[in-house]
Amino acid sequence: MWKPDEAEGGEGKQEPERWVEARRSPSKSGPILPDEVAFVGKDVEFNGIITYSGTVRIDGSLDGEIHTDGGLVVGPEAVLKAKVSAGTVVCHGTIHGDIQAKDQIVLCAPAVVQGSLTTPVLSMEEGVVFNGTLEMKPQAKVEVLREVGSNMGNMTSRLPVQRLAA
Repeated sequence: MWKPDEAEGGEGKQEPERWVEARRSPSKSGPILPDEVAFVGKDVEFNGIITYSGTVRIDGSLDGEIHTDGGLVVGPEAVLKAKVSAGTVVCHGTIHGDIQAKDQIVLCAPAVVQGSLTTPVLSMEEGVVFNGTLEMKPQAKVEVLREVGSNMGNMTSRLPVQRLAA
């Protein structure tokens, strides 16, 4: 399971492949999250509010809230009954609750999600069960539209207006 790091001439150690796979994208173009800063094991039950920076992987159960500007990886055996606010959420497990992601949400089979999703980007594999609502508001496009909209208002006030006879 452990392999020498070939980049360092075989002298270093490398993570077990199952840990590396947890951070890899479900698709080649999906997110690659930075190393986890914390890990909640599959036999761990947590009740409360988690606030952190970086990436956390949860394989156990959580009842409460998660707040981060970083990433959240939900393992295939994880069960969350939580309100989630994160930068990026990658879910392989079960989430009952609302998820708000600043960057993107990736749902990988066999994920089960019940609740509302708010994100600019959503990726969902075949085999995922999703029951809820989806709201997508790309932040960059909204800002561009506001700038164009305000300029258009100024331009139209200078254009001559012709009325058609009824």
